[in-house]
Amino acid sequence: MPIYFRNTPVTEPFTFDSIGNNWIQDQMNRPKGYPKYHYLQTEKGRGILKVQGKKYTLNPHEGLLIAPFIPHFYYSSDTSWQTTFITFTGTIESSISQLLDNRQIIFVEKELGIQLGAIISQMVENYETHPEDILSISMDCYRILMHLSNGIHTQDLMKEPLYQRYVAPVIREIERHFDQNLTVQSLSHQVYITPQYLSRLFQKFLGCSTYEYLTTYRINKAKEYLMLHQRMEVQEIAGKTGFLDTSHFIAMFRKQTGVTPLEFRKIN
Repeated sequence: MPIYFRNTPVTEPFTFDSIGNNWIQDQMNRPKGYPKYHYLQTEKGRGILKVQGKKYTLNPHEGLLIAPFIPHFYYSSDTSWQTTFITFTGTIESSISQLLDNRQIIFVEKELGIQLGAIISQMVENYETHPEDILSISMDCYRILMHLSNGIHTQDLMKEPLYQRYVAPVIREIERHFDQNLTVQSLSHQVYITPQYLSRLFQKFLGCSTYEYLTTYRINKAKEYLMLHQRMEVQEIAGKTGFLDTSHFIAMFRKQTGVTPLEFRKIN
């Protein structure tokens, strides 16, 4: 049951302050909270968390993110409670609250928890074998925070049949293969509806068209590369984020952010 605490200076936008998995969780009482954003997830057994006057039961793959300095108390409701956890820091740690819509508590349901648990487990394994790979660690922390941010807006949507049947599978396809030659037409074919109907569903549930969502996702990925890989050429970043033409990538990046990729790199 590995646990690691960061012991080197913080030089990345986001990284972990502590991380662990397969952890036999003891009872914990923090009347003054924890000084970092803290995510705790059940792997096996069941845990009880009390925070801000509410009681949360964490079944396997369910988790809770708690903002800094929020008093909380948690304990096992089974004989043994096994958890995964991560706490966040970084040079732009102060931006996490804005990224998460200033939420102090975020409950993570099973579907998202499975994804987060897999990322954290892979991070632990990577840190054990390549602790010097700080850029990959930083990128994985950003991925977790982005999943948590997206989860705020999609928890209620998952109760919508049309969202579950058509939109959610397309979003998963975009997340997995954003670097490939995806088009609205190819995405709509995967869920057996027309491109026009798919875009209407995206507009209804997410407030943007399918193309706008795909482009925004790719631009956000490009931001990761620009921040974490300072020596990577813009042309290479364009290719890694699914843009076949570098000029088109730069134009779309400027349209969304107001600056060119190189200007973005300088101010971040």
